[in-house]
Amino acid sequence: MMKSQITNAISDFFFEYETPRQVLVRNRRVGVVCRLIQLGVLGYIIGWVFIYEKGYQSTDTAVSSVFSKMKGVGYTNVNGSERVWDVADYVFPSQGDSSFVVMTNYIITEGQTMGTCPELPGKHNCISNADCEGGGYKRTGHGEMTGFCVNSTKTCEVFAWCPVENDLHIPDPAMLMSAENFTLFIKNSVTFPLFGVTRSNLVEGVDASYISKCLFEPDAAPLCPIFKLGDIIKLSGFNFETIARVGGAIGIVIDWTCNLDVDVKHCKPNYNFHGLYGNPAETDRARASVGYNFRYAKHYMEDKIQKRTLLKVFGIRLDIIVHSVARKFDIIPTLTAIGSGVGIFGVATVVCDLVLLHLLPKRDYYKSMKFKSTGTHTQVRRTLPAYEPCCCSIGANTRGQQRVVKLTSSFPFIPLSHCHTHQTQLVQKFDNLHQKTH
Repeated sequence: MMKSQITNAISDFFFEYETPRQVLVRNRRVGVVCRLIQLGVLGYIIGWVFIYEKGYQSTDTAVSSVFSKMKGVGYTNVNGSERVWDVADYVFPSQGDSSFVVMTNYIITEGQTMGTCPELPGKHNCISNADCEGGGYKRTGHGEMTGFCVNSTKTCEVFAWCPVENDLHIPDPAMLMSAENFTLFIKNSVTFPLFGVTRSNLVEGVDASYISKCLFEPDAAPLCPIFKLGDIIKLSGFNFETIARVGGAIGIVIDWTCNLDVDVKHCKPNYNFHGLYGNPAETDRARASVGYNFRYAKHYMEDKIQKRTLLKVFGIRLDIIVHSVARKFDIIPTLTAIGSGVGIFGVATVVCDLVLLHLLPKRDYYKSMKFKSTGTHTQVRRTLPAYEPCCCSIGANTRGQQRVVKLTSSFPFIPLSHCHTHQTQLVQKFDNLHQKTH
């Protein structure tokens, strides 16, 4: 007995197929709602998933390297002291990294030696020695206080590099306004490991002859890798005179968005420029700290005394940022996108069932059509369609050798044609009952 049950269970599992019961509802409102939802889902799948998000393609980001080189010469004349500034003087650091600073303004303090000297007015003001704590420091000071108040300046004496730097007045206009004409050469290489594709911003047609005479312009020469510093500032939305005086930061974004389903030669860079620090509307003057600056010193020996020249550099920091994404057709994301889209179609069924079973006036009737209930009795009964035993009845009588049969429907909204399905069974039951009574 147990073996037979197990055999039947295995047979049913492998050789039977179950499918959900479906009810065809002829209701215009529900039908329109269903089709509108399905149309919206279809538009989402085609428009957003496949066209906009490229859901049929796999993606990869690049491993990139950036090499940069500045060119240009600046000239300054401060109180009769002439000087020429080349790349080794105004680029920090000088290795050609993807992030560097181009000096456009500076404050120079020459001939500093280690010793004692008074602080600048406003830094460590004092009236007596009691106001200057020996061995103490102040955050905005230049050195260690010696404990003495200098009467001539009414400031504390400090042990520091003397004379101390005076940076209260920033040169205006900037000392190196000629930096506007400096040029920047960018060499960028990207590799997409997933697809085994390597590209350089020196694409087809950008050769040595072209580079020697080209200058980047968004419309006329969008692939030229040589940029004028003034154009970079302008394209980022800043005014060169303002940013050159106090410094700032500019981002150069090299965008590689490639569709590798077409020829790889169409994978080309796109250059964009953004201000990373500061306000192009020039409202920065109201802020507590504006611009970009740093200090560096050049040390030397003079008469066996160590000295240094201190420069406070105001410059434009350039950050070269590579943004890359490559796409190529892949069957796995395609099937995943289609499968998720088919699943979303189920939203239409859920919404329509909600309307059908809870909002429409005939919701009780639709529930009886959709759901089939079974009793708790252990006896197995043959079940007819739900509407037939409860909605149809038969009346019959005999007149001589003739039998008169009349079918009636219990509910006026159910067509009488539904009752004809089991007319033969109902008549047979009537005949059996009639024979027993006679």
